Amino acid sequence: MMHWGPAPLPGGGTRFHLWAPDADAVTLEIDGGAAAAMERDADGWFALDRAEGPGTRYRFRIAGQAVPDPASRGQSGGVHGWSVVQATDHDWQHPEWRGRPWHEMVILECHAGTSGGFTALTERLPAIAAAGITAIELMPVGAFGGTRGWGYDGVLPYAVQEDYGSPAELRRLIDAAHGVGLSVFLDVVYNHFGPDGNYLGSYASGFFDAAVDTPWGGAVAVTREPVARFFIDNALMWLRDYRIDGLRFDAVHAIGNPAFLDTMAGEIRAALPGRHVHLVLENEENDAARLRDGGYDAQWNDDFHNVMHVLLTGETSAYYADFADRPAERLARCLSEGFIYQGEGSTNHDGKPRGTPSAHLPPTRFVAFLQNHDQVGNRAMGERLVSLTDAAKLRAATALLLLSPQVPLLFMGEEEGSATPFLFFTDFHDELADAVREGRRREFAKFDAFSDPEARARIPDPNAVTTFEASVPQPGADAAAWRDLYSRLLRLRRERIVPHLPGTQAVGAQVLGEAAVVARWRLGDGSTLGVAVDLGDEPATLPGSADPFFTDGERFVAWIEA
Repeated sequence: MMHWGPAPLPGGGTRFHLWAPDADAVTLEIDGGAAAAMERDADGWFALDRAEGPGTRYRFRIAGQAVPDPASRGQSGGVHGWSVVQATDHDWQHPEWRGRPWHEMVILECHAGTSGGFTALTERLPAIAAAGITAIELMPVGAFGGTRGWGYDGVLPYAVQEDYGSPAELRRLIDAAHGVGLSVFLDVVYNHFGPDGNYLGSYASGFFDAAVDTPWGGAVAVTREPVARFFIDNALMWLRDYRIDGLRFDAVHAIGNPAFLDTMAGEIRAALPGRHVHLVLENEENDAARLRDGGYDAQWNDDFHNVMHVLLTGETSAYYADFADRPAERLARCLSEGFIYQGEGSTNHDGKPRGTPSAHLPPTRFVAFLQNHDQVGNRAMGERLVSLTDAAKLRAATALLLLSPQVPLLFMGEEEGSATPFLFFTDFHDELADAVREGRRREFAKFDAFSDPEARARIPDPNAVTTFEASVPQPGADAAAWRDLYSRLLRLRRERIVPHLPGTQAVGAQVLGEAAVVARWRLGDGSTLGVAVDLGDEPATLPGSADPFFTDGERFVAWIEA
C-alpha cells in the first residue's frame, strides 16, 4: 500500500510518492540536482527512490506546472515554494510522558501566530500550567497561503506553517509542555482545503466529490482509499512523530461520512496503545453515536456556548435565534443532558431536525466553553465577552463553566480578562483578497447591527496586517482579579471535582427564574455535586447549602453533598 509524502529508505536516501491519477507523467525536481521521471503504477501512484535525505528541497512537475508535495513535511518559500524533506528524529527530554486522562482536561485554545510563534509560546507554558490549566490546544498549524491566517484555509496539512517556526521548534514546544504537565492538542481540518495553493484538483480530481457541496466547495472523497489514507496518516503523523496528545477534528459534518470517522478513530487507537490519546469532534449534527463507543472522547458543545451567550448578552440574531426562546430551560437541558438540540427542528438548519438523544452520555463527553476562536473571531468586530456583558454575570458564568462536569475550554487571554478583539485575518491578494473581504461583509448583513451597508464597511479588512496585529491578546485592565478567579476555580475543580469525575451522571436540572438554573450530578464516588447560577437582571432565589465550597455574590453557588 502506497503512502503519501517522502519516506526514508533503510540504507539512506528517500522514496518520494505522489498520487496523481489524472497525470500521464510526473517529474521529480531536486533543487540543485537533476530532474527524473517518476514511475507510475496502475492506481495512479508515482514513486521514485533517490539518494538525497533530510534538507533536500524538491517539487513535482506535471504538464509543465511545478507543484509542491501535498504531503510535504515542510516548505521553503510558502505553499507555492519548494517542499523540504524533514528529519523525524528528536532528542525528546520527556520520553516517559504518556499523557493525562481525559477527565483531567482544562484546555486553553491558542493561536500560534498571535502568541508570537512556537518559541514564544513555549516560554509561556510554565505560567499556563501554574494557573491550573492542564492542556493547550493549538489552532491549525498546517501550511496555508500567505504569512498570517487562522489556519482553517490550509492546503498542505502535513507541513508546519513557516511563520510559526520549524518542525523542530514545534517538537520543542510539545516536549516543554509535557515537562510542565501540559497535554497538547492540535486542531486539524480534514473537510476542505483553502483557496490559495491547493493544486490537488489539477492532477487528482478524484480527491474531491463535486456532487457533494460544502461551504468551501466539493467535499473530500474519503470513500476513495488514497483520500482516506491522506487524512488518517496525517492524524497519525501528528500523534506519533510530534507526540501530540490529542486532535480536534474541525467541522466533521462537512465530511459527511461517519463510517470514515469511525475507521480513522479505530486506526488511531490501534496504532498508539499505552498512551492517553484524545480525539474530539466539532460536529453541527450533534451525533451522539460517535461519542458512545469510545472512538471519540468528546464533542465541542456549541449548544452550551450559544445559550450562555444569549443569557449573558441578550443577542438573538442569526444562529442565536435557535436559543432565544426559553434560554434558562435550554441551559437546564444542556447541563443535564449534554446537547440542547436532540432531534428538534432548528431555524438555522431550515427547520430540519438537528441532533440525537444524548442524556445517556456522561457529561465529560462534552467540551463546554464561553468563548473560542469561532465565537469571538466570527463576530464582525471580534469582541470578547468582557466587553459584551457585565463583570458579575461573567464571573458567575465562568464559575459555572469551571465547576460543572463538562470538560472546560478557555480561549487565550480569557483567563486574564483580555479585552483584545480576535478578528478574522488572512493574507490573500488581488481578486481573492477582494472576494474574502466583501464576502465577509455580506455574511454579516443578516445581523441587525450590520444590516446597513455603511455599518458593514466598518468591518476590518481581513487582509490588512493591522487586523492581525490588533488580535494579539493583551491582559485586561483588571487582569489580576481575573487571574485570581480562574486560579481559585481551577484549584477547586482539581481538588473537589476532578478525582470523582469518572462515572459521573446527571441527576437533573431545573429552572429557578428567567435566567437562573440549578443542576446536580452524581459523582463517581457517590456524592452529589450541585451548582446554581443566576444570569438575570432581576435576582432569583438560589438554593442554600450548609457547606458551599464556592459562592460568588448572589449569582452562583456550588456545593457537594455526601
